[in-house]
Amino acid sequence: MTPASPVGHLELVTIGTELLLGFTVDTNSAFLGRVIAEAGVRVSRRTSVRDDPEEIRSAVSDALARSRFVITTGGLGPTRDDMTKKVVAALFDTPLDFQEPIWQALVERFARFGRVPAESNRGQAEVPRGALVLPNRWGTAPGLWLSGRLGELIMLPGVPSEMKGLLTHEVVPRLAARAGGRAIRSHVVRTTGIPESTLAERIATVEDSLDQLTLAYLPGIEGVDLRLTAWDLAEAEARRAFERAEGGIRAIVGDHCYGTGDDDLAAVLLERMKASGLTLAVAESCTGGMVGERVTAVPGSSAVFLGGVIAYANEVKAGLAGVSTDAIGADGAVSEAVVREMAAGVALRTGADLVVAVSGVAGPGGGSDAKPVGTVWFGFSVRGAVDAQRVVFPGSRADIRGRAAQFALHGLWRRAAAPPPGR
Repeated sequence: MTPASPVGHLELVTIGTELLLGFTVDTNSAFLGRVIAEAGVRVSRRTSVRDDPEEIRSAVSDALARSRFVITTGGLGPTRDDMTKKVVAALFDTPLDFQEPIWQALVERFARFGRVPAESNRGQAEVPRGALVLPNRWGTAPGLWLSGRLGELIMLPGVPSEMKGLLTHEVVPRLAARAGGRAIRSHVVRTTGIPESTLAERIATVEDSLDQLTLAYLPGIEGVDLRLTAWDLAEAEARRAFERAEGGIRAIVGDHCYGTGDDDLAAVLLERMKASGLTLAVAESCTGGMVGERVTAVPGSSAVFLGGVIAYANEVKAGLAGVSTDAIGADGAVSEAVVREMAAGVALRTGADLVVAVSGVAGPGGGSDAKPVGTVWFGFSVRGAVDAQRVVFPGSRADIRGRAAQFALHGLWRRAAAPPPGR
């Protein structure tokens, strides 16, 4: 039975050797942090340990001593390395009781898939005495909520789909009821094409004026996300604070800001093009189809996207993208002349209103003093009017290609905002 004492913050202990070895990315922690914050509870610390009973015991014991409220993920399965329940039961000095209803539900679940549970699965029906069982409709291991003199401990399975289902439907409602009606609200403003340090300098005045919010910079391959967080404001007050802050950021950053929340630049681009009745095609070399993939990953992209060419070899650039051998011979495939002709050639062949052409040196080799690794040329055709840009991107081959694809989409998004010639 869960005590009614309020909870303001908690600690998270993620259990699994695979997490520490890097074979499994810990997406559970990110999901937990976001969802629990929305319920008004802060995650004050996160600890990851391998599947070792002493390390699990130490991590859970230390977390309870600091916070009195802990969530664990992992270690509830049927195999030998799943030892969380046994360790916790010993820590709380309580026995494990076999619960027949849990076992029968497990048998029925296996039967629906034409299977019979193994003897090792019986351990999943063992529950620390006094724990609240959180039914798992998404898998085989129930969640458990154990309260005692040490504090309160919520044990969730490590399988992401099971953890998310239990957290959302069984844990969060209970946490929210004990958080005093507070909620930690966040609002993300998405920017691209501007370095983090430059962005911070430009919006310093906005950041200085945030008396009710905090601001975090979240840089990535696609740009810098700005996460605004309201820790103790009512919903309407937080919304007004977010609107003021976002307005100040947009006024300074301009069209480097393309959306909010989970907005994807390709989706935002397609919305803008649909509204204007524009069509799109691509001519890609170093990005190898990444721009087209980003676009076609968006449902309904066929209303805008006509197609394109992946012209990696010079012969393909000449044969399919309409690039002259003179242009390639004059300054090489990575040049202004080539991307201009690529954009114009694909525009002519597809009839698209907007075309982007990309050609660059993605590395790790192939660079020169004149064209270092990271050099990428972009050509844009807007209803026959062609312009070009050169950018040098930092990072690995994957970074350079990802940044180039994002830059291409951003360039299209900017150009789609202006009315096309003749309209």
